[in-house]
Amino acid sequence: MQTRNKILDDLSRLMNNALGVAQGAKTEAETAMKSLLERWLADHDLVTREEFEAVRAMALKARAENEALKARLDALEARVAEISAPAKASAKAPAKKRTASRAKAPKKG
Repeated sequence: MQTRNKILDDLSRLMNNALGVAQGAKTEAETAMKSLLERWLADHDLVTREEFEAVRAMALKARAENEALKARLDALEARVAEISAPAKASAKAPAKKRTASRAKAPKKG
């Protein structure tokens, strides 16, 4: 035989209501803290993870392009050096010096 105790039923309902109120307060506190934290982060010009990852990807792409352009520039400089090497060699060849037999005679007069 089971008896229902009014005091225990009331206490059980009170505890269920208290848990509901506590969960609601927890949700409100989390929302308030999240809002406060987002405001603080916005005021301090901090970036989100998504923004950071986007800028990081752009930087990696720029670095790769820079390395490719550097390799291309090095190849072009090497080609220019090859082409201009014979021209420089002929320009650097020493001119023939006048010999003593071709020296000018002193002018009279």
